[in-house]
Amino acid sequence: MTAASIRHKQPGLSASGRASLAFVCTSSLLVALAILHIGIGARFIGPQTVVSALLSYDPTNFAHKIVVDLRLLRLLSGIVVGAALGSAGALLQSVARNPLGEPHILGLNAGAALAVVLATALGGTWLAGPLGRPLVASIGAATVFCLVIAMASAGRSGLTPIKATLCGIAFSAFASSLTAAVLILDEQTLMDLRIWLAGDLAGLTYPAFGYAAGAVALGMGASLLLAPYLNVLAMGDKVAAGLGVRVVLVRTGGLICAALLSGAAVSLAGPVGFIGLVVPHILRPIVGNDMRILLPLSAIGGAALLLAADIAARMIVAPQELATGVMTAIAGAPVFIYLASRSLR
Repeated sequence: MTAASIRHKQPGLSASGRASLAFVCTSSLLVALAILHIGIGARFIGPQTVVSALLSYDPTNFAHKIVVDLRLLRLLSGIVVGAALGSAGALLQSVARNPLGEPHILGLNAGAALAVVLATALGGTWLAGPLGRPLVASIGAATVFCLVIAMASAGRSGLTPIKATLCGIAFSAFASSLTAAVLILDEQTLMDLRIWLAGDLAGLTYPAFGYAAGAVALGMGASLLLAPYLNVLAMGDKVAAGLGVRVVLVRTGGLICAALLSGAAVSLAGPVGFIGLVVPHILRPIVGNDMRILLPLSAIGGAALLLAADIAARMIVAPQELATGVMTAIAGAPVFIYLASRSLR
């Protein structure tokens, strides 16, 4: 028996096997990064102590108090924000049929940031607070994205990935300009939001985390319910309609979920970009286009990537820190340029 015939009789992993392996590897990576992330700081805490603090907290142990009281919130926030952005990117790429779909590129992050800045400048205590901010940010994200889709759909060629991307970049620039104008005119708002606008996980509170995490859970749950219909929608609108799928309703629901996830992420950590672009493109060649698998896996991968970026932001210029959004932009911008150049061929 030849080597070629042996290889022919030993096929690779099945689709379900690849998906299971991807879940195990991605989840293991997330756990490892979480332990490393929570141990980094002015005082390094070893992995064994971190695990001990999380599993059997001792309030008399100083290292345990650092882990639980000072660093745990940042870790949990990074996981929630990364999961939201990874899932939102997968949703946008599927619903809009745009390989360049990503909250930062298509204007959702800029719209969410503008809405939060306006609410803060206008003195809306409830709107700018931890309860109202995810809702305000989601409305801002959805509004700007609707404008992007409406503008990109104009003309004889209709909606195309390149038109959507260019319109998203244009509206992002416009929304960012309005945000800058408000901040110039309102110095107090600038002082309140200057760190948040850079995209960072510092200075968070548990109420803000709780409301944002609730919004992310709602968006994730709804998107998973839509996942089977999104798979059918990928066959084309006519085929999906023929199979009984309500195309407009499913697409609208997907966009609402993406806006909710993006808005919740921005409300917590500011406009962090490129997580939603990079993660689905890494995972899709491994697990395919099945949204029932890609969505939760993108959430895990997005959380892992954001924690890795936050670790780098805290280590590169230690003891000082860079904003987490700076690191994601440094890593994600080359990926965007590569994908855009490939789409234009």
